[in-house]
Amino acid sequence: MMWFLFKANAPEHAGLFQTGWFVESLMTQTLIIHVIRTNRLPFVKSRASGPLLASTVLVMAVGAWLPHSPFGGALGFVALPSLYWGALVLVLLTYMATTWGVKAYMHRRGWV
Repeated sequence: MMWFLFKANAPEHAGLFQTGWFVESLMTQTLIIHVIRTNRLPFVKSRASGPLLASTVLVMAVGAWLPHSPFGGALGFVALPSLYWGALVLVLLTYMATTWGVKAYMHRRGWV
């Protein structure tokens, strides 16, 4: 996404690429826990415990805040464009749907 949509493919855009990659990775890894924890559709047919939901929201909020925080510059982060956040939602939904679909397929085949 950072490479093609935001043209962060040159050394002068390394901070943008790294910031976007960090936020996207953190959020996909956090959300995927909800997909692998149940055989039912996460958030719709199976809700996680309160502490897991709270930690998910907290980690994602900190990940979104960190590039704009006083620590962001020290970590080499830069502000992300507003278009990034809409694109990120699409990436997260696609990633979760794909993971859930592959997992459901593997369960039907008896592979897991």
